[in-house]
Amino acid sequence: MRVWIDQDLCTGDGLCAEICPRVFTLLDDGLAYVTVDGRVLNDPGGSDGVADVPADAEDAVREAASECPGECIYIEE
Repeated sequence: MRVWIDQDLCTGDGLCAEICPRVFTLLDDGLAYVTVDGRVLNDPGGSDGVADVPADAEDAVREAASECPGECIYIEE
């Protein structure tokens, strides 16, 4: 599974980071980004900031995507 966030749609609610802090984080700009081993994929973000999801975090990533009010989390199975 791979995941990325469209920051143009992100509302900054932070639910994704609460549900799965291993994969998602909020930065000072108030937007969510994906992380890989603690490294934030914010340069570039968006679809160029796609990350592989650890197998044990897949369910949490799916939950975060379904709960996201901005519907900005995209999953590639």
